[in-house]
Amino acid sequence: MDRLSGLDASFLYLETPAQLMHVCAVMVLDPATMTTPYSFAAMQREIEARVRDVPGFTRKVRGVPLGLDHPVWVRDKDFDIERHVHRLALPTPGGYAELMDLCAHLASLPLDRSRPLWEMWVIEGYRPEGKDGEAAEEKVVVFAKMHHATVDGVSGSNLISHLCSLEPDSAPLVPENAPHPRDPGRGELLGRAVIGTATRPVTLVKVLKPSAQLVTKSIGRARQGTAMAAPFSAPRTSFNGTITSHRSIAMTDLDLEEIRRIKKVTGTTVNDVVLAVSGGALRAYLAERDELPESSLLATVPVSVRDSSRRSTGANKVSALFTKLGTDIEDPLERLRMLAERNRHAKEHHNAISADALQDWAEFAAPRTFGLAVRAYANLRLAERHPVVHNLVISNVPGPPIPLYFMGARIDALCPLGPVFHGAGLNITVMSNAGQMHVGAIACRESMPDTDALVRHFPAELARLTAAVDAEGGPGAAR
Repeated sequence: MDRLSGLDASFLYLETPAQLMHVCAVMVLDPATMTTPYSFAAMQREIEARVRDVPGFTRKVRGVPLGLDHPVWVRDKDFDIERHVHRLALPTPGGYAELMDLCAHLASLPLDRSRPLWEMWVIEGYRPEGKDGEAAEEKVVVFAKMHHATVDGVSGSNLISHLCSLEPDSAPLVPENAPHPRDPGRGELLGRAVIGTATRPVTLVKVLKPSAQLVTKSIGRARQGTAMAAPFSAPRTSFNGTITSHRSIAMTDLDLEEIRRIKKVTGTTVNDVVLAVSGGALRAYLAERDELPESSLLATVPVSVRDSSRRSTGANKVSALFTKLGTDIEDPLERLRMLAERNRHAKEHHNAISADALQDWAEFAAPRTFGLAVRAYANLRLAERHPVVHNLVISNVPGPPIPLYFMGARIDALCPLGPVFHGAGLNITVMSNAGQMHVGAIACRESMPDTDALVRHFPAELARLTAAVDAEGGPGAAR
């Protein structure tokens, strides 16, 4: 029996009609590399052939009687590819604006929990703008959506690898070896749930001691000035309130080699540079609207603990750290240096926390109580009444260093998009891919109607940081 971990299940409990807990990806494909001419029917058949024996694509959620325990995964015996892979066409003129509007609409739709929790839309007729300002060759776009209960950043990339290859006509990157989950009887589910409920107090005692020690150590770090930024210390912005189900989406590309050069010259990390550019873009966006707060914005940065976790099960193996983005600092190089120093402290603080701490505590999320609490929180608009926990989520997902092919079509761009939350209606995700850093932003449309107004500042902020590094000089600064 394949039971959802507490953390995986929490993403189901967190979901409301407005707070949708799926992750998305926009893949721009070049069909010219395909060994046979593109057709939707052929692509749909090939996707079916690759996913039919992959549990991650063919399992669905089954609840436990009386909600006594977290749900389990069972195989969907009626799996039908036509319920998961759909065909759409962009309206004329089929450019970037039309694509973003369509993707935002698709991101606003919930997944059907009676089926495996994923969908793909193959979108035809996309004509991106070329370097000369004219429309380039027509591309095919795949908009993919998977529930966060099934994937995190790393496991999501691994799952997509079943559909990708290193050459147009080669085998998938990752063959499937995992067994399909079995379908337990009602009596077995109820019996396991009763045992789990009875032993929960013992488990709680085991979790409390290290958590208490962590609090003591965190207080000491705070006194020494080496603790990570604290939640509930963020300034309020227009995207920090109660969200709706409507979304806005934008994406852009950054030069990965330029980011790596800055990292090398300044002795920082790629993540430091990404966060510094993000902070600069957010500063510019808020300043344009006369909304720039005096104190720095606070971001939650998901961190994979897959390599250090003791748990062998569960799709989500993540923790998180909080970091100030330096939106109160005008100079981009000064912002980068501040972020690098704070991030070192945050990482040391984070490393002192058990890799499984979040997963351990998530086991105590009661299905019914948790779901009712989330809905009450939204209905009472409590996100607008207490101090802001954090302003946004920023994720950095490592991607392939070489070109990949999806069903034989080269992936020209791959932008992942995470969920947004009540109180933090903006999510920025970056992913490297064959020399580019793809930036995707998704927001609640009511609080950020024009996400492109934010995203367009990313290339400009990277250029400002490059100019600041070059102006200071030093070994490796000159091109």
